[in-house]
Amino acid sequence: METQLRIAVIGAGYWGPNLARNFSAGPDWRLVAICDLDRERAEGLAARVGNVDVVTDVDDLLARDDIDAVAIATPARTHHALALKALAAGKHVMVEKPLADAGERGRAMVDTAAANGLVLMADHTYCYTPAVLKIRELIEEGALGDILFIDSTRINLGLIQPDVDVFWDLAPHDLSIIDFILPGGLRPQTLAAHGADPLGAGKSCVGYLVLPLQGGAMAHVHVNWLSPTKIRQMVIGGTKRTLVWDDLNPQQRISVYDRGVDLGLQAVDGVERTAATVSYRLGDTWSPALPEREALGQMAAEFAESIRDRRAPRTDGAAGLRVLSVLEAATRSLAKDGAVVGVEDPAGAEQLAGAR
Repeated sequence: METQLRIAVIGAGYWGPNLARNFSAGPDWRLVAICDLDRERAEGLAARVGNVDVVTDVDDLLARDDIDAVAIATPARTHHALALKALAAGKHVMVEKPLADAGERGRAMVDTAAANGLVLMADHTYCYTPAVLKIRELIEEGALGDILFIDSTRINLGLIQPDVDVFWDLAPHDLSIIDFILPGGLRPQTLAAHGADPLGAGKSCVGYLVLPLQGGAMAHVHVNWLSPTKIRQMVIGGTKRTLVWDDLNPQQRISVYDRGVDLGLQAVDGVERTAATVSYRLGDTWSPALPEREALGQMAAEFAESIRDRRAPRTDGAAGLRVLSVLEAATRSLAKDGAVVGVEDPAGAEQLAGAR
């Protein structure tokens, strides 16, 4: 086996322990240190993952020469500054979602990583689950046909975040998945976002996001902090089959339905009409077998492989920017009472299909 890469986790709060556990357990990595402003919290985590070093100062951590990479699991507003420091110190970087709190800062991170020849990876964990990897495979091989619609629901009775609305908290999961499974990624030119704040929390607690996709398809994302029931479901309709992913059903996470509507074109008086040639397809339903493995372990392995192979990871900085561009457009749409707004080119080009 190749020599293990050495990594430190920055942030010992909610997500950091999950990252630390996987980096300490996998064969590709040697977890070297935990860094957090709260020493007691960092020491507690360090004790659970092999009594690794505890550091409270990021500058001290990045000055070490026994660290190849860092995983950042801190609030989004801190990602930009921490990532730039790490990249300047010659460390590869993985960043918890979202990549940054603004597209401009995310682009600076991507540009700096490229200029320094380092890997910048977005922690889009769901993209490494067996279910999402299978969905991507089915779409790539044409099993669903051309995509007609994507309907995603992520609702629960959740914690109202102090610094972000429900779109920035929950929608990055759905957006990163859609970006991962669609050939060419998520690149809508326009969108509309509708939010509600029935509690008076000062931010949207319920949200609906509508994104036109290529070929006349449409994606709809529903996120909600106030639902008494928890739902994690995505329906992907194609011209051949429709797929339903229920992440809360471990016995049958994916179901593929050979059912749909077929529209045939018929020339009538020289004009193409479809109304008279509608037919409904009612075929079999099947569920692919999925391996049982933890997504974070697969993501840690991908991070290591991308560094060794000197290539972009599957969820690279560009993927993070595409998600950020949608989130920022959603914020602009909310400010305009749900108006359709243009989505900025993730590469930093001019605004598409509408003004800010």
